[in-house]
Amino acid sequence: MVKPGAEELIDSFGRVHRDLRISITDRCDLRCTYCMPAEGLAWTPRAELLTPVEFERIARVAVEMFGIGSIRVTGGEPLVRSDVVEIVGRLSRLGVDTALTTNGTGLVRLAEPLADAGLARINISCDTLRHDRFVELTRRDRLGQVLDGIEAANAAGFDPVKINVVLMGGVNDDEIGDWARFGREQGVEVRFIEFMPLEAGGTWDPDVVVGHDVVLAEIEKVAPVRALASGSAPAERYEYLDGAGSVGIIASVTKSFCHTCDRIRLTSTGQFRNCLFAHGGLDLAGILRSGGTDDEIAELMRRSVADKWAGHGVGTPTFIRPKLTMSQIGG
Repeated sequence: MVKPGAEELIDSFGRVHRDLRISITDRCDLRCTYCMPAEGLAWTPRAELLTPVEFERIARVAVEMFGIGSIRVTGGEPLVRSDVVEIVGRLSRLGVDTALTTNGTGLVRLAEPLADAGLARINISCDTLRHDRFVELTRRDRLGQVLDGIEAANAAGFDPVKINVVLMGGVNDDEIGDWARFGREQGVEVRFIEFMPLEAGGTWDPDVVVGHDVVLAEIEKVAPVRALASGSAPAERYEYLDGAGSVGIIASVTKSFCHTCDRIRLTSTGQFRNCLFAHGGLDLAGILRSGGTDDEIAELMRRSVADKWAGHGVGTPTFIRPKLTMSQIGG
């Protein structure tokens, strides 16, 4: 339970942080070209990963001391951890909105157990509906598993099921209409996400970014929409005028939402980060494993958030790419 009068976790720009992203692994069963090399990464030794009890303790401090109201489990691919259901169960018992982002390959097996463990919401990442393109983008032949996973998530009662589609100009931007139709037919909310520079050491071309207005125009070729209120959520959401669901656009480059960001992040190794693009993190695992107190954990969170910058600066001369990949940081 959230303590009455919980302290606000606030930065120097007045942003109050209510959303905790927890990466539980850097491993993944896909090899998406914009995320990691074909051979994978040098995976973190399992002994260095936080345990379910350690994830729960850090999350409890964030919830009880700072009023965190939303926790999202990410990876890597969180479903490759054999104890993912236990982790979700421990986090959901904290009494906050608990969500998870997955590539969907393991959902046929795990959608129901996750729902039973208290998971409230689920996002499935899939960038193409075309078999050959899926193989090219992920270096794995698993589109069928992902589509079956979407059906399993619907059957398990998650509502809405959201599909995250990273758009890249000249790669998959010709599928915007296909995805809009898929969302309407399957009763899922498709969210189109602008391509961001998150592959450590890789190349990123701003010309590959497919902007908000282009995406919206393509959606409206399928069916007219009207805007919905978004609040602090990153997606600009729209509902179809004929009532056939909703769709979202996350314009993190062309319409940055940094000024309303309320997110903090915990990596699978216990590093606390105040931004997806932060240049480093503070070591919560060291506090946990040296017998530190909850107050010490809380103080580190305060210090990190107090130092949070105004925005990521993508596309500006001062932007510096993070040293870690998306798989290592957590989505």
